[in-house]
Amino acid sequence: MHPFRAAVEARDFTTVPDLFAEDVVFHSPIAHKPYQGRDMVALILGAVIEVFEDFEYETEITDGENHALIFRARVGDLKLQGCDFLHTNSDGLIDTFTVMLRPLKATTAFAEKMGVMFKAAMQAQGS
Repeated sequence: MHPFRAAVEARDFTTVPDLFAEDVVFHSPIAHKPYQGRDMVALILGAVIEVFEDFEYETEITDGENHALIFRARVGDLKLQGCDFLHTNSDGLIDTFTVMLRPLKATTAFAEKMGVMFKAAMQAQGS
């Protein structure tokens, strides 16, 4: 089991940032440009855990430094399915994190709620 999955399943979000390379790149399913940096990715994931309900990883596929973590979650009444694609560097740290979501209706609901949560998180951080 990948350490990121283990931390998320244990709801141990304080250790998650330590699993990222300092210059990690995060590709969001709802943003046009990737986000970069450990602190920014931790901020984003902090908002995500507030939006997703009943989050559960179902399957993990690993091929060397590439990992696909397939999950299910809910946003309000809408069920969604997604995949976290992780790439780890030679130090075993996540240097690329890409998220895919489906279906569109649930992804749109997620995007709307994330917009509110992310804005609040940015304001709380003073950014």
